[in-house]
Amino acid sequence: MRGLLVCLRPFTTSARHRLKNRVPEYQKLFQEDSEVPVHLKGGLRDTLLYHLTMAIGTIGCCLAIVYLGQASFPHKKQ
Repeated sequence: MRGLLVCLRPFTTSARHRLKNRVPEYQKLFQEDSEVPVHLKGGLRDTLLYHLTMAIGTIGCCLAIVYLGQASFPHKKQ
């Protein structure tokens, strides 16, 4: 029975390392009145993620238009 308890001990759900609560810091950051949009207030990481998402979306829309154009005018058989 003791061997079973020793095997189960590492798989407990209790937290050993507590993380710092950063919610008040983020509340101050996102609630301050500035001209920066809320989706860019996180800094460089948010800016890069925003621009990457916009680039992927733009490329996807352009490719969709190109493929729709190709599909609407099929190749002529010789």
